[in-house]
Amino acid sequence: MRRAALLLLAVSLSACQSRGPRVTGPLRAIWVTRFDYRSEADIETVLRNCQEAGFNTVLFQVRGNGTAFYDSALEPWAEELGGADPGFDPLEEACDAAHDLGLDLHAWVNVMPSWRGARPPADPGQLYNARPEWHWYDQQGRRQPLTDGFYVSLNPCLPEVRSYLVEVCREIVADYEVDGLHLDYIRLVNELAPPGADYPRDAATVALFLAEAGQDPERNRPAWDLWRAAKVTALLRAIRDMVEETRPEVVLSAAVGSAPEGPRERHQRDSAAWVREGLVDALFPMNYTADPAEFRARLDAWTDAACGVRIVTGVMARPDDRAPATVEEQVLDALARSPHVCLFAYSYLFGGGEEAAAPGGAERAARREELLSFLRTVFGNAGATGA
Repeated sequence: MRRAALLLLAVSLSACQSRGPRVTGPLRAIWVTRFDYRSEADIETVLRNCQEAGFNTVLFQVRGNGTAFYDSALEPWAEELGGADPGFDPLEEACDAAHDLGLDLHAWVNVMPSWRGARPPADPGQLYNARPEWHWYDQQGRRQPLTDGFYVSLNPCLPEVRSYLVEVCREIVADYEVDGLHLDYIRLVNELAPPGADYPRDAATVALFLAEAGQDPERNRPAWDLWRAAKVTALLRAIRDMVEETRPEVVLSAAVGSAPEGPRERHQRDSAAWVREGLVDALFPMNYTADPAEFRARLDAWTDAACGVRIVTGVMARPDDRAPATVEEQVLDALARSPHVCLFAYSYLFGGGEEAAAPGGAERAARREELLSFLRTVFGNAGATGA
């Protein structure tokens, strides 16, 4: 009975229309991280797996921390590729392979992060080394510390930084046949800020705030938060304008919080304003809770706030901390409201032989196969509806 109900849902949702360049039905999307591929063969396997599982849209990460998985005139090759030309262009290869399979390919960009890890990059031309003044400093003049496993960021309050990031995005949109540009970390990436540190609060940033707002950050914290959020929005607005003038058919989307946010939220990401202003074609709320009631409440909040912007619900598919039945129920809940959904992430749905041999690997593999069977049933085996 459950499978029959799922098939009926898939048929009914196929009549809904989206604005994707190739996909003529609802988005069935998946995030593919930069850690999921190293070779041309890897990319072909990844995209074939996505297509066979019924996905029609792949968010393919090509910029993680100020380095590129494409032939860039602005940033060095990614350290995961050895920091040198790997002999092929991963983004070009992904576009070609995706389109051969009838998939949409959206280039996934981490916007603010400029480096990741406890040690600085070896390349003197990488942003962390070449542009220290573009980075975060606190109210004591201390630079944001490097942290194992996490990011340091660029300062979006500086106009030169915003201009640079627009050009990074322009290079992708202008030079590659991407169907979409997906912006992640388009916010203040301040989760691991040291206690008491206020970022970015260097002298140049404070001078801009004083000139534009006539305020002191210490005396008017609400105005300071509003101003920094406005600079993040200004960056998004500039990227939107660039896409419109460069290749207006490209879908612009952003990963956002699990609920609509305002300018005084923790990360100064005013996603509610983005919706009101129509700055994006789609938002991907990362609704990663395992609690059913909380998941549905977040769905309802975004449904109410959508205002014509396509909402693509992000669902966590990690097999170690949630049963397939939980993920399946969340996918059905998301499709019933949106009807677009995105799974995080490829690595949680597809594993290799080494993982299967590791402790607990067989159980994880069984969970993955159960979930993939469900997705193939709901999404339909064809994935995309054709070019």
